[in-house]
Amino acid sequence: MDVSSVRALAAPDGQELLRSLPPYSDGSVLALHDRLRSAGHSPDLASAALTQQRLRARARAKFGEFADDMLFTADGLEQATRLEVAVAHAHRFSRASLATVHDLGCGIGADSVTLSSLGVTVRAVDSDPVTAAVADANLRPWPDSRARVGRAEDVRFGYEPGRNRVGAWLDPARRTRGVADITGRTRRTFRLDDIAPSWDFVQQVAAAVPATGVKLSPGFDHGAIPDGTEAQWTSWEGDVVECAIWWGPLVMNAGRTARVMSADSLPVVVDESMADRSRPVASSLTDVGPWLHDVDKAVIRAGLVGAVTRATGGVESDEGTGYVLASRDVTLEYTRRYAVHEAMPFTVKTLRGWLRENNVTGLTIKKRGVRLDDEQLRRDLKIGTKAGSGEQATAVLTRVGGAPTALIVSPA
Repeated sequence: MDVSSVRALAAPDGQELLRSLPPYSDGSVLALHDRLRSAGHSPDLASAALTQQRLRARARAKFGEFADDMLFTADGLEQATRLEVAVAHAHRFSRASLATVHDLGCGIGADSVTLSSLGVTVRAVDSDPVTAAVADANLRPWPDSRARVGRAEDVRFGYEPGRNRVGAWLDPARRTRGVADITGRTRRTFRLDDIAPSWDFVQQVAAAVPATGVKLSPGFDHGAIPDGTEAQWTSWEGDVVECAIWWGPLVMNAGRTARVMSADSLPVVVDESMADRSRPVASSLTDVGPWLHDVDKAVIRAGLVGAVTRATGGVESDEGTGYVLASRDVTLEYTRRYAVHEAMPFTVKTLRGWLRENNVTGLTIKKRGVRLDDEQLRRDLKIGTKAGSGEQATAVLTRVGGAPTALIVSPA
């Protein structure tokens, strides 16, 4: 897809064409393409429309019904901020009473759109012409907000950004240009030194514009957190989607925080003030209590497992596992709680014997802190994934006090 195709699809006739397409189906693509060609549409426009039909179907998982009025690129959709997370970003800028935000590396414009919907004027740039055109098309309901082709390094913020209520949002590219995987998508990079624009440039922007935020990889190193900022790891339905660094008036809780989000509950924020800094760790199987808390990965990434040990009076099963063993009957919104029925040193022979004695014919395996091949383990245990005539069980394989351990649990 090129810039001219994007503009054609963003025009009223293009929008009408997209709305006329049926729900996406792999089996109907060729016939639908022929139909569009017979109706007088050019080959390029017909292909671009069908590409959007496919991408919109995929985008509903991130954007819900809003996807039906947006344009996408394949890489842009994959990298775009989920709608709910973008709304959380936008509220930070809105609460800071900013009039204008420069979205540097705007991608398809997910953050620009949510900022604009809250009354903030956006000046967005992206170095890729097609991506910038897509973002500009997605901003068409807000005429004061625009996206253009440009480099973040070339943007000028004007005189005294803080006094003039100007902010900056950066989403550096975390993919290696020119290096593609088997699907044709550019490969991700997880090194802070490889992002573009550079980490040094991001910090220069933050020094010039007090209200600055940046979206980075969840693997961001705690040691690189700038003084006075808030580093927030965000999870959606248990998966960590980003680490965002916030400066100046955008800081809500300085230091490391975790934001736990899901479709079925309100967001929960965990910060350093909630955590036990000592973060106690189990010494042996005698520390296993009746409850196991599987800590949300954003909380683990933020180094705030101590918030769980403090709230439950428990101990982490071993350093870095993210499993907390507790005796206190406590339910937390940022953990999944399990009742512990059995605890035993883990060997294949020991676990296989327990499963046989308890007539378990189906086993769910959860593991963290141990390296095992699930399929090989199932073969060694001589058990499948579904219950037959016997019982079903869940085994958590981890370390307790440094020793491999099997915990038989059930959701509580």
